[in-house]
Amino acid sequence: QVQLVESGGGSEQAGGSLRLSCAASGSTVKMGWFRQTPGKEREGVARIFTATGNTVYADSVKGRFTISRDKAKNTVYLQMTSLKPEDTAMYYCAANLRPGAGTWEFDYWGQGTQVTVSS
Repeated sequence: QVQLVESGGGSEQAGGSLRLSCAASGSTVKMGWFRQTPGKEREGVARIFTATGNTVYADSVKGRFTISRDKAKNTVYLQMTSLKPEDTAMYYCAANLRPGAGTWEFDYWGQGTQVTVSS
């Protein structure tokens, strides 16, 4: 098992930047970020393999968001730039300990951190 603790959410104006952090209590195979707004399904935003650094992004954030990791700290980051009002959501960190799982398949979740982007 692993516990995830997110930080770094907040409010920002459109065009601005925010960085989210997620610290895991142990080693992981991959970590990712999802987001969800009321009444909508949770959306995968980005994921990274802990060992290789290989990344995948949702089309909606490509070129604006960057996921990275610090293996020594078991921490993953989401650098969000050129923020848009439609990026407003609760952002969740996720982790998987199982090799071979699907791209957006995760078993462990953080408590979420709110990101609000105003126009």
